[in-house]
This record gives sequence, structure tokens and C-alpha cells, in this order.
Amino acid sequence: MIFLWAFLVGGFICLIGQFLMDVMKLTPAHTMSSLVVLGAILDGFGLYEPLINFAGAGATVPITSFGNALVHGAITEAKTDGIIGIITGIFEVTSAGISAAIIFGFFAAVLVRPKG
Repeated sequence: MIFLWAFLVGGFICLIGQFLMDVMKLTPAHTMSSLVVLGAILDGFGLYEPLINFAGAGATVPITSFGNALVHGAITEAKTDGIIGIITGIFEVTSAGISAAIIFGFFAAVLVRPKG
């Protein structure tokens, strides 16, 4: 049953993204940013963690989980380290994803020729 819920929740998140691009006419960059902010807001209100527990990969794979990770890291570190923990917590939790994006982006820029 977890696979069905993961598929439905992940599909619904993708449906929101497709709606933003097709109906609201947002660019892919605006859509991605909107989904990250949505994940951050949901985590700020404590709603994203129950969604992860319910849907598993359906909630952790889409881009909304990046916003969740940003806020979750900031809140966790702020509780232990105070105001400086907000900044360090963001980078502590998301450093692997940010590093991978930079490295793979670099290799894509070196190996692929853009269309003129």
C-alpha cells in the first residue's frame, strides 16, 4: 500500500507543478521555486513530516522536499545553537544536494554543447 500512496502523493505534487506551468503560465524556474517554497511553508507549519511518514518517497523525491530540508535543518539547529544555527542548519542538511547540483551542472556544461 505504501507504493500506491507514494505514487499518488508524488504524482499530486507533480500535478501541482504542471498546473503552475500550464494554467498559471509560470516558467520552469518559477515553478521549481514555488514548489520549494511550498515545501518550506509546509515544514514550517509541521505538515511536511507527517506527509513523509505517510507517503515515503512520494514526498521525499519531489523538489518540495528540498524546501522541507532547508526549514527542517534551520529549525533543528536553531534549537541547539540559537540564531547562528539557522544558517548552519540549512547548509548542514542540504550540503550533499547542493554539492551534487554544482558538480553535475559543471560536468553538463563542459560535456554538452548548447544549441545555437
